[in-house]
Parts: sequence; structure tokens; C-alpha cells
Amino acid sequence: MSRSRQPPLVTGISPNEGIPWTKVTIRGENLGTGPTDLIGLTICGHNCLLTAEWMSASKIVCRVGQAKNDKGDIIVTTKSGGKGTSTVSFKLLKPEKIGILDQSAVWVDEMNYYDMRTDRNKGIPPLSLRPANPLGIEIEKSKFSQKDLEMLFPGMSADFTSENFSAAWYLIENHSNTSFEQLKMAVMNLKRQANKKSEGSLAYVKGGLSTFFEAQDALSGASNTADTLFQEVLGRKDKADSTRNALNVLQRFKFLFNLPLNIERNIQKGDYDVVINDYEKAKSLFGKTEVQVFKKYYAEVETRIEALRELLLDKLLETPSTLHDQKRYIRYLSDLHAPGDPAWQCIGAQHKWILQLMHNCKEGYVKDLKGSPGLHSPMLDLDNDTRPSVLGHLGQTASLKRGSSFQSGRDDTWRYKTPHRVAFVEKLTKLVLSQLPNFWKLWISYVNGSLFSETAEKSGQMERSKNVRQRQNDFKKMIQEVMHSLVKLTRGALLPLSIRDGEAKQYGGWEVKCELSGQWLAHAVQTVRLTHESLTALEIPNDLLQTIQDLILDLRVRCVMVTLQHTAEEIKRLAEKEDWIVDNEGLTSLPCQFEQCIVRSLQSLKGVLECKPGEASVFQQPKTQEEVCQLSINIMQVFIYCLEQLSTKPDADIDTTHLSVDVSSPDLFGSIHEDFSLTSEQRLLIVLSNCCYLERHTFLNIAEHFEKHNFQGIEKITQVSMASLKELDQRLFENYIELKADPIVGSLEPGIYAGYFDWKDCLPPTGVRNYLKEALVNIIAVHAEVFTISKELVPRVLSKVIEAVSEELSRLMQCVSSFSKNGALQARLEICALRDTVAVYLTPESKSSFKQALEALPQLSSGADKKLLEELLNKFKSSMHLQLTCFQAASSTMMKT
Repeated sequence: MSRSRQPPLVTGISPNEGIPWTKVTIRGENLGTGPTDLIGLTICGHNCLLTAEWMSASKIVCRVGQAKNDKGDIIVTTKSGGKGTSTVSFKLLKPEKIGILDQSAVWVDEMNYYDMRTDRNKGIPPLSLRPANPLGIEIEKSKFSQKDLEMLFPGMSADFTSENFSAAWYLIENHSNTSFEQLKMAVMNLKRQANKKSEGSLAYVKGGLSTFFEAQDALSGASNTADTLFQEVLGRKDKADSTRNALNVLQRFKFLFNLPLNIERNIQKGDYDVVINDYEKAKSLFGKTEVQVFKKYYAEVETRIEALRELLLDKLLETPSTLHDQKRYIRYLSDLHAPGDPAWQCIGAQHKWILQLMHNCKEGYVKDLKGSPGLHSPMLDLDNDTRPSVLGHLGQTASLKRGSSFQSGRDDTWRYKTPHRVAFVEKLTKLVLSQLPNFWKLWISYVNGSLFSETAEKSGQMERSKNVRQRQNDFKKMIQEVMHSLVKLTRGALLPLSIRDGEAKQYGGWEVKCELSGQWLAHAVQTVRLTHESLTALEIPNDLLQTIQDLILDLRVRCVMVTLQHTAEEIKRLAEKEDWIVDNEGLTSLPCQFEQCIVRSLQSLKGVLECKPGEASVFQQPKTQEEVCQLSINIMQVFIYCLEQLSTKPDADIDTTHLSVDVSSPDLFGSIHEDFSLTSEQRLLIVLSNCCYLERHTFLNIAEHFEKHNFQGIEKITQVSMASLKELDQRLFENYIELKADPIVGSLEPGIYAGYFDWKDCLPPTGVRNYLKEALVNIIAVHAEVFTISKELVPRVLSKVIEAVSEELSRLMQCVSSFSKNGALQARLEICALRDTVAVYLTPESKSSFKQALEALPQLSSGADKKLLEELLNKFKSSMHLQLTCFQAASSTMMKT
């Protein structure tokens, strides 16, 4: 049989010892749910179920029966809990046999003797239960001990009124030395007593009728004589008795007569429990009395109790108050049977109090903000740190490794006072978390009935359960209103655009122009998240907390948007921080600063982007994905625009008086002034070098960071950013080539025809003319300038420059109408000298131009001409060996790569 309750446990019995048939009160826990649930009760091994009276789950009254054990446990058995246990025991005393005329200090309980053999009550006079000598002969006590007799007759008794009476035990105990003749006389006495009972009481009365009449006459005469003799004395006695009776009544009922005054005194002392107990006692004793004096005093008691009800109700509805005091006052009013539903009135008052506190909190912060606007710092200034010294930065640059993990050296402590709106949200959530748990617990106690005492619970259980069903929807609306106010007030402070115009006055009114920074919004997200977790721990249904989840999502989305916008503004100011300090790879710190800035922003969003249990992703909505993607693209394009600004900035706007090369690299500047100032061409090269690094490393690293933080549309961000970067790179590269190639190309034609040179009429060639040497020196200068900034840019730049030179040289050769033998040899010498010198940087286009130039010349007809051409080429290479070394070094480098 499955049991839904704990086994019974007996923890007390009063009295804890006594003779058989003693009335005892048993106390304990789980003693049954009703009289029908009690199926067993034994005391010292004796079944006492027939005399048991079930009072409550903690109280049973019964009588102790005959038992064979002197001391034993009290075992209660119920249907719902099974067989129980006991922590106390009962000691059974042996009764002393008292004769009819024996003096005794024991009060004989005038009870109805319960005959277990016939299972019915018999009205037997108590004195007839135990006659002193039923055999009518002299009693001679035995020398046998009581224990020996108990062992000899187990389960039996020498008491002839007992169910287990043993005649042998009785004779051994009382007549062990009696003779057989005396025992015969005892038998005769027993028969005689039986005959007397059979004759009947009527015959006994008829036999003594005359004696009864004589006794009656004598008693009547004695009574008249006594009245005559003691009339005056008896009159005084009657008066004294009436006075004594009056005093007895006053003494007996002084509880009621003193109760009104005692109630007032106890109310003043705050002893409401005493007042309630006295009132319950008076109500049970005098609530339905017909005695006028009792009615009068009881009416006074009711008047004071009604005043107490009003006092307790006022205290209950008083705010603020603790949950303990609220439960106490509700229990008092329940015990006093106050009209209405005080518990629900308290819940309603607490609901209004919480709403009032929330709105008062908002009004206080709004007034404080308007009164002291200087204290408000809407955004954290993370960009006002001064630049490190040049030498310090040089040391950092020398050890900088590209693509390494970001480590921020910035102090993350918040050095400014918390904005009023953020402080308000913290205060508001703290207020709700301090009030709502007690409010929710009060409702739970109201639902499960723990607010009420046991007596009040029994009397009003049905009515209260009906009220709970009716109030459930009302309480749900209260919680929804509190959550609605919390969310709306928070939105009014942090997301003012998300509330309707009609609600702006009630929930907004902050009138601030500056928007909160991403850091403070992230802090607010954490605050609201902790509030949601605390409310969830109270087991408030999720549907009531859904508005807070929606608020958290909107705050997270807004935080991401604001942070990305702020990041774009910060990156826009990076151009001001460009120090033009170049490391061994031809890079400045700008790409690293750009990557660090984005990593720092994403790191600040890490907690915001993470989804706590029950939260949706920030990128759940397509609209949000598109906006975040566009903001991310904007960040990349802002930096690209910064690079373009730096490349086109006038020389006067740039402070480059400091050393513009890494201390660990050799000084290869050939065209830099002695004050180490950068030219516009050098700035173009530096920006081009940075663009190459961005394309190969930085943008890819940033895409990985975006992906790590679950950003959407990364492919689109990368594609658009790369396209913009390549466009800028190509435009800047073309500008640089135009700056460097055009002067060299323009000097070719004047140099060729200097001194009225004519291809048709010229002397035999003695070597390469100066114009070509000058063009090579200019190309070497370009090589030196590019090599100083970035070795990787050298092939790209020189290839384009040589393409332009070869194309111009081919055009000039094709424009000559005819060559003499010496002219053709001179032209072939100069074309081959240029081609062989820059062979490592030739492209298909430049090779084609050189081929077209040679094809425009007449072919060498004799071996002498070829030998002379070879000698002159060797002479040229030997004489300009030092100048042409840069091309050889580049050749070996390109071969290795």
C-alpha cells in the first residue's frame, strides 16, 4: 500500500504513569488525518483503540487498559502512515485495593465501565467493581512474590474484575493457607449471595416495609424540630451563603470582568497573541450566554476587539513593512475573524507601493540631472590619452610583430562618474529586487495558506481557495504591471526612441542630448541580465518575464550599433595619430592601431554578444544583420579614407621632423633632406606599403575576429572592403608611377638628340651615351627610394617604370626613318645595355617593347660589328658596376623568393 504521509511519531504523553483505566493525552506528529485513519493504538502492549478519541493530527485521548508490561512504548498505527514509533514511554502502576470503608486520597473516576467481553457500556457503580472480600472468609496473604505469580500465570490477573481473571492465582495470593472447610464455607457464601440476587429487590422491600415507614416518620419529626431550633441560625447562614456565592461568582468569572482592561493593556504592550487567546477563550465561554451581566461585559470585549482589528489592518497596510510583520498581522486578523480579505488588501497595497517607489526613483534622478548637469558624463573618453614619446615608440616598433594577439595597454578603470541614466537603472533594478521577492513570497504564502493559523485555516479553507482562484488573474496583472513599468522606465532612460510619444512623459523626460556610450550600455545590459536571473530564481513564470527578455535584446542590439559607430569615429581620428615611423617591413603602426581598435571594440562587446540561457542572438533579425554589416563596412571604408587623406595631405600639414626610419634598419634614404622630412612620394610609398599589409593580413585578421564574435555577412564585409582597398591601392600606385616615370620618360628624347645627333650621320660608337646613363641613375634613385620604404614594393614599382621607359624607347626607334651603319650599332648598343641592366624587372610588356625597338633597327651584317657591340656592352657594365649593383641584389632576392 503506497503511503503519502510520514509514519506516526509519538513525542509526549500526559500523565506518563498511572494505574489501569487512567485517562491519558497522547501528542506527536502525523497521528492520522481523521478518526477513520486511526487503525491501531497500543500502550505497554495493550490495545487501547476502543477507548481512543482522535482529536487532531497531533493529539489523541484514550484510557490505559490492563497490560502485562510495567513499562512500554506508545505505538500509533494509521492507514496513511503505517505503524509509527515513540520517543517516550508509559509506566503502568499496580492499583491498591481499597475497601468500602477504607480511607483513600484518590478520587474515584465516575466513569462508565467498558466491558470488552460484551462490547457495550454498563452503568456499574464504581464501588461495586472491587468488593473487599468476595468469598466472605478471612484473607491470608500469600508469601509468594508478585513476579513469581506473573511468571506462573502469564497473561492472567488476580483481579476478578479483569478480563483475564485467574481463580487459581486469586486463591494462591489470598487463601494459600486456608483450610478446606473454610473454602467450603466460601462456596456456601457465594451461593448465598447468588440466591439473594435472584430473589430480586421487590421481595427485599416488602419484607422491611414497616421499618421504612417508621424511619420516615422519625426523620420528618426530626426535621421539623431542627427547623424550629435553627431557623434564625439557618437564616444567617443563607445570607452568608448568598454573599459567599456572589464572591465566588466574582472570583470564578474574574477573567471576563477583567478582560476589557487586560485587552487594552496588552494592545499597548503589543502582546497581540495574548489578546487573541483571551478573546478566543472568552468567546467559547460567553459567546452564547444568556446572563445579562455576562452579555454586557462580553459586548465591551467585542468593542475593543473591533478597535484592535482596525489597528492591525492599518499596520498591515502601512508601507514600508517587512514580510515577517505582514505575515504576523495577517495571521492576527485571520484569528480575529476580520471581515473581508486582509491578505489580499496587503498584496494590493504592496503593489501600489512598489509602483510608486519606481516612479519616485525616476523623478528623483531626473530632477537631480536637471539640477546638476555638469556631473553627467554620457560617454567614456577613451581617446584622450597622450601619444608616447618618439623614442619610446621606436622601441615598441622595433619589437612589434605583425598579426600578434592584441594586448591593450590602456587602463580599463572607469575614471568618470556613472551617468545619471545608468545609475537610475541600477537603482531601479535594485529597488525592484528588494521589494518584488517579498511581494512574490507573500502571494505564495497566500496561495498555500501558510499566512493563516491552523484554526483559521480549518474554518476558512473553502472560502480562501475560492478567493485564490478569483485572485490569480488579478495578481498576474499586478506582476505584469510591475514588469511593464520596470521595462518602460528602463527604455525611457536607455532607449528613449523605443517608447511611444504618449508614454514619453510618464516614463521618459530625461532631456539629454548625448547618447550613452557602448561601454555604459554594456554595463546596463549586465545589470538587467542580473535582474532577470534574480527574478527567474523566484520561480516567476517566464511569460511574465518575457518583456525583460525583449528589453535585454534591444539593449544588446543598441549596444552593438553604438559601439560600432563609436569605433568608426575613433578610427576616423587615427589619421591624426600617424607618426610615419617605418619598421623593417615598410609599415607604420597605423594598421596595427586599426586592428587593435576593432579588436578592442569587439572585446567590449563579448559579453553583450554572448547568449545567456533563454536569450536570442543579437543577429536574429535580418534588419539587424544588415545594419551591423553596413556599420562594419563603414568602419573599414573610414580607415581606407584615412589612408587616402594621409597620402594626399600637403607637406605643410605633416610633422615629420623626427626620425622616419626604424633604428634597427640601415639609413638608405638617398632623396630625403637632412632634416629627415618626408616627401609626398615617400608618403605615397608608405601608404602603399600599409595597403599591401592590410590586404594580406589585417583585413583577414579582422574577418576572423568578426567570425569569432558570430557576426553575419562577413564575406560581404570582406569583399566590399577589399574592393575599396584595391581601388585606393591602384589609384595611389598609378599616381606614384606617374610622378616617377614621367620625368624619366620625358628626358629620353631630348637626351637622344642632344648636340644635333643624327642616326643617319654619326661616328662609330665608343660607348653608351650619357642620356641612357642619366635615365638609369634616375631609375636607381627610384629603386633606392622604394627600397628604403619597402623592399616588397621594389619589383612592382620598377617594373612599371621600366615598362614606361621601354615603351617610350620603342616609340622613338620606330619614329626614325633610317639608320646608318654606325647609327644602327649605336642604337642597338644603348637598347641592349638598358635591357640587360634591368632584365630582372622585365615584364612581358617591357620585353615586347624592347623587341619592337630592336626590330626597327637594321640587322648587324658582320662579325666585327657583333664583337664591337659585345665589347662596348662589357665596357659599360664594368664602368657602371657600382651603380648597377642594386639591380643584381634585387635579382638574387627575387630568385630566392
